[in-house]
Amino acid sequence: MKILVCMKVARGEVNPFDESALEIALQLSNDVTIVSMGPDSNEKILLPLTRLGAKVVLISDSCFAGSDTLATSYILSTAIKQMDYDLILCGRQSIDGDTAQVGPMLSQMLNVSLITNALKIEVNGNEIISDTRCGEERVKLPALVTVERGYVLRFPSIFSKLGGVKIVANDVLNCDTQRCGLIGSPTKVLSAFENERGKRKCKFISMDELYPIIDELMNKEDAVIENEYKGIKLESVWAIGEEVLEKAKEISENVILLEKLTPQAIYEKAMIDKPDVILWNADLWGRRNAPIVAAMLNTGLCADCTMLETDGESLIMYRPAQGGNITAKIKCVTKPQMATVRTKTQSSDIIVSGGKGVVDSLEKLYEFADKFGAEIGASRGLVDTGRISYDKQIGLTGKTVCPKIYIAIGISGAIHHTCAIEGATTVIAINPDKNARIFEYADYGVIDKL
Repeated sequence: MKILVCMKVARGEVNPFDESALEIALQLSNDVTIVSMGPDSNEKILLPLTRLGAKVVLISDSCFAGSDTLATSYILSTAIKQMDYDLILCGRQSIDGDTAQVGPMLSQMLNVSLITNALKIEVNGNEIISDTRCGEERVKLPALVTVERGYVLRFPSIFSKLGGVKIVANDVLNCDTQRCGLIGSPTKVLSAFENERGKRKCKFISMDELYPIIDELMNKEDAVIENEYKGIKLESVWAIGEEVLEKAKEISENVILLEKLTPQAIYEKAMIDKPDVILWNADLWGRRNAPIVAAMLNTGLCADCTMLETDGESLIMYRPAQGGNITAKIKCVTKPQMATVRTKTQSSDIIVSGGKGVVDSLEKLYEFADKFGAEIGASRGLVDTGRISYDKQIGLTGKTVCPKIYIAIGISGAIHHTCAIEGATTVIAINPDKNARIFEYADYGVIDKL
């Protein structure tokens, strides 16, 4: 079986989600080709992978620089159409963009079956069987599968030898340069700035003071929260699914609610009605289907937006980038303008979340949560240990929550976590490290272990 692995070099290293995809490919086949797009300088980073027995193709041309996800998917699809393959594996997302768009867009452009968020992959004849975040899925080959960060890439044998990296420029691919690079990218970054949202003034207390404060907060009446956006509104917006309805109402007086139809059905309706804006929920369903529709419509899509604005004509979208450290202000120059939006999931009044700091004391975490009838959550660090399931993960690659009380225990406070808890009425942090970043985003802090 011939397997292609789409691999991105981000921040000077191979994207870890793509490493997981490569390990699966090496377990399934001895005919594996890595396909990467980037500058010629990435050759030295990709070259060591040839010691694993994989061939490497680097797609590189100055006209490709600055490509967004739609342009990148177009370039990759043009290259892959010139290759032989049965299966394409991609990491779920990259660590710099976090969009999870290229895989679904690429499957649509290649007209192959798609599975997303795969935890495990098996091949049975002409069929792919995969355990995913949403359950078991089966599709026929040829197929494209996006892979979670669950496999550790093997080390090369001490007897293995370096191969070569084949660099392919556009004089070979013949991509339409009007669809490549900055020129061909429908999403434009208007500005970027350090993310400071969600910071609070922390009051440090003792563990003895903690329980009375929690009881007091639980009995406190909820304040009425109005929509934050007060600017000019759009004439009309499509909302795909009820989850994103409130976000759509913030920016438009006329919101058309659509059911979660198939991508083909949404595409056909959009071609007839020609909406200016389509909003999707940034959950697993939205992150899979919105990129497919964007590829069908050949339009831009901004992922995981945390805030929306408009001047009455254009939709201005704000999203975290580079693991959440940066907030990017983005505009889409094609129509329909599309965005997946992070919405606050329904959660208990109180959530108790654990980080890697409680990996060896999970029983205490559960006992503490039981005292208050609290819902259990987790940081990505704890989920990555395999000690708690992914559905509990809160953060940039998990879910966004808005409980009355959020208690973070043993969580350092990486920005991809704090950006998902800013909707909590009160945040309490328990951590033995007095310099932990989480205290900057907490109302109350306890410098202690559970």
